[in-house]
Formats: sequence, structure tokens, C-alpha cells
Amino acid sequence: MFNFSNPIRVALVILSLTFTAPSFSQSNGFEVVRSLELLDQIYEHLEKYYVDDLETGKMAKTAIDAMLKELDPYTVYYHESNIEDYQLMTTGQYGGIGSLIQKHENFVYISEPYKGKPAEKAGLKAGDKILEIDGKDMENKSSADVSAALKGPKGTNVKIKVVRNFKDIKTITVARDEIKLPDVPYSGMLNETTGYIKLNSFTHTASSNVKSAFAALKKQGMKELVLDLRGNGGGLLIESVRIVNMFIEKDQLVVSTKGRVIEENNVYKTMNAPMDLEIPLVVLVDQGSASASEIVSGSLQDLDRAVIIGTQSFGKGLVQRTYDLNYGSKIKLTIAKYYTPSGRCVQRLEYYDNAHGDKALEIPDSLVTIFKTKNGRPVIDGRGIDPDIAVELNDLSRLTATIYRNHLFFDFATQYYYAHDSISEAATFELSNEEYEAFKDYVLDQEFTYSTASEEMLNRMKKTAEQEGFFKDSEAAFNALMEKVTPSKERDLTKFKTQIKSMLENEIISRYHHQSGRAQHAFKDDPFIKKSLEILQDNSQYNTILKN
Repeated sequence: MFNFSNPIRVALVILSLTFTAPSFSQSNGFEVVRSLELLDQIYEHLEKYYVDDLETGKMAKTAIDAMLKELDPYTVYYHESNIEDYQLMTTGQYGGIGSLIQKHENFVYISEPYKGKPAEKAGLKAGDKILEIDGKDMENKSSADVSAALKGPKGTNVKIKVVRNFKDIKTITVARDEIKLPDVPYSGMLNETTGYIKLNSFTHTASSNVKSAFAALKKQGMKELVLDLRGNGGGLLIESVRIVNMFIEKDQLVVSTKGRVIEENNVYKTMNAPMDLEIPLVVLVDQGSASASEIVSGSLQDLDRAVIIGTQSFGKGLVQRTYDLNYGSKIKLTIAKYYTPSGRCVQRLEYYDNAHGDKALEIPDSLVTIFKTKNGRPVIDGRGIDPDIAVELNDLSRLTATIYRNHLFFDFATQYYYAHDSISEAATFELSNEEYEAFKDYVLDQEFTYSTASEEMLNRMKKTAEQEGFFKDSEAAFNALMEKVTPSKERDLTKFKTQIKSMLENEIISRYHHQSGRAQHAFKDDPFIKKSLEILQDNSQYNTILKN
């Protein structure tokens, strides 16, 4: 049986006794004791006989992570060393300098200091290449390593040595602070009557921030609202209920949860008087909208209170709760599934496509169940929130994606910033033709290659034609077609000018106007926003969608 010479083994015995409590079946209790005993014996033999010294803590975490991965992607162990990840997820807060960073070749760069936070106050700029942190060389360090070095308790200082504008070396001391990422990074008016609120997360301040933004927009004359949940991966369930409550009468079911343990079967209803029951409302979702975002969009859809516009959402219909463990660690467990007012669960029926990495499988129509909204409109379960109005997205061209991946937008924006003291307002900023030509010249001077999808397809067709003996008869036609689709930087910089120019402008704007500037600039080319305005400015169409 168990060896009591090691505290870890004592803990295993205690665990086994806990799991054999009366609340568990006798057979399940035996399986738990049997499994823990085997784990103990494996650890004992490794400790005694393994050729090298063991990194016990690292090995234990690896074992725990592997065990939890067998369950679902959202049951997670937080070791005491990465407990800040948990705090950031639930509160949006961490101790640090307040800046986005990105890896570029062998170094990590400051990509965007948050407005008004320590990094900006101390003088760090987007484009600064981080050489050292507190005297430690940062070359070949990962973004996670650099992030960990920049974080620390409020009030402590960190010395950051950087290269600025590709030539000037500076050492900047930053006083760390408690950084709270904004739940609402931007809100404003899209036109004289349409308000817009971007919600990035559901931390404990999310609903109060949305309410404050809503009240401010009403004072500016808002008569319709666009609530943007794109890219919002969720957070606290209760905050989603409170946000829905802004637009739904008191004592209305928003979401219910059902789990294996009966105590987790709960019903969440609106508890307060609403802020506005009549305002026309559009909610934007995409494949990055998950969990609490799907509770908000799904319940408002089920109650026929909002038109949902965008692309199919992520499909996370599971509820997690966090429990404290010994030694300052925590475990976040999936304890229940949640159901929107119509009775549907939006959880995808498959977590992963095991054959092709971590992308969720597409669920066929035959496996989903149809439910009805308050007005009788059909909605489905099993694969996230299907929008009422789907938006078709244009894929990035291969050249645009390559420019982005090689950080050419980022580096050119850095040069532009140091050559221009200021730019116009974000909503009106536009690069001149001469400035775009300068960017073209800059890109043409860089060494990189890319292929087009058409070129790859033609090469596959050529191989097949050669195997079947048809290629010689069509070689001239093939070569003429290949010439048209073979990559040409100069040709494609002109062909995809609109797309490339928009992304470059957005990167430049961020250097002067931060995240709010990015949002304002994106509005003019955003198909989600264009479709929202079209629906909201046509009362007949808006009402027809909700009553269909």
C-alpha cells in the first residue's frame, strides 16, 4: 500500500479517503483508490530508479494538465506560478506596465502601450524593441517570458532597455501599477442617432461599464444601439445576465444551468427594472464570441429583443467554477451546461477536430435540434449562435497576410510615427497616394516570398494532367494561365491596394489614437457595421426579422 515517507503520498491517501466518502458509490470509490495507488507506485519507482533527477513540480503539472485535457478544453489547473492568468481572466486586472507586446524574429517589441498606463507615462513607444529587462538579456525570449518579466506587484520598478526607431538605445524605468483592462474599450455614435458599444470581456465590472456607456450615449441622442461582442471570449455568467437585464423586463428567464450535481441546477432571471425596453438593438457576433457573449446574444435572440448580425459564434455552452487548492493553486472545473430561454444549449457537439488540430468540427444539420423563439422563429442548438443576418467576410489576400506576418505594417508604421508629429482624427485619417507608393517601395525592398491559392491549385492540376498524359496538349494554355496567377509583389500591391491600405492606416492610427482610434477608423470599411446601420435605419426590415 502507500508509502508514508513522502508528504505527496500522504496527500494521495487523504484524497483517496475523501473520494470514498458515502456520497460516492462503492465501485467508484474503489476505482479512485486503485488509480491513486498506481500513481503512487509509479512516482515511487521514478523517484528511486530513474536515471536523472526528477523535476517533481513540473512533472506533476504536466500529469495534471494531461488528465484534465481528457475532459474538456475549459477544465484547467492554475499553478501558483501562473495564478495571474486566472486573475486576468476574472477581473481583467494584473500588476504590470500596461502594454501589448509582440514577438518579431529574435526580440519582443512594444506593440501598443495602453493609454494613460505606466508604459505610456514613462515614455515607452510602439515599435520599441526590448533588449533587456532589469539587466537580463531578452534576445530569443518568448513573448510569455517577456510578459512575465514585465509583470510584478504595484509600486515596484522595472528597468527596460530598448532600441527606438531602429537606432536609438534607451533605458526607461517604469513604475508598475495595477492594470485593469477596459471591458468597454470604446463607445460612441456611429451617426446622429445610432450608438455603438464595444464590449471586450465579462469581468465583474462589465455590466456597470456598459450601463455607463449606454447612459452617456442616450444623452448624445442615441435612438438605436449596436452592441459589439466580436472577439469577446466571455467571463462571468452573472454579468451577462445583468447586461441582458438592461433591455428585458424584470423576472424574465435569461439562462439556466444543469449539471450532474443537483446543486448546480440553477435558473437566472432578470432582477432589476430595465434601462430601455424599446430601443432597436443589434448585437454583433463572430467566431470569437463565446460563453457569456453567447448567453447575451442567444437570450436576446430567443426573446426576440435584438437582431443578431455577423458569423456563427464559437459554441461554448459550458459553465465553469473555480475552486481553491493547496499551495496557492486553483482548478477551474466545468460543472454544468447552460441553456438559453428557448431551451437550447449552444455547446458544439465536438470540442476538437482531432485529425486537423484544434478546430471544432462542423456539425451537420441532421444532428441539431430546432427550438423556437418567443415569436416562433426557429433557432438551433449544437453549434453556437447562428446570426439572424449573416455577414460574408472577404479573406485576406496572400500578399496582405504575408505583409502582416512579416511585421511590415508594424515596422512601416514605426517609421511613419517618427516622421510625423501628428495625424488627423482617426475617423478621417487616410494615407495619400504618395504615402502608399512609399509603402509599396518599402515592401518591394523586403525579401520574402508567397504563393497564391490559384498557383497552388494549378500546380496540382498540372501534376494530375501529367500523370494522365494530357499536359502536353494544353501546356501553352497552362503556362499563359500560370503567368496570370504567379505572385507579383508589384502587381498585387496595386490589385489589393484597398485592403492593404486599410490595414496600414489602422496600424498607423494606433500610434496616435490607441484602441479607440482603431475602432473609429475600422467603422468605414466594416461590413458588420454597414449591415447594422442598414437594418437599424429600416424599421420595417428590423421588425420583420424579429417577427418572422
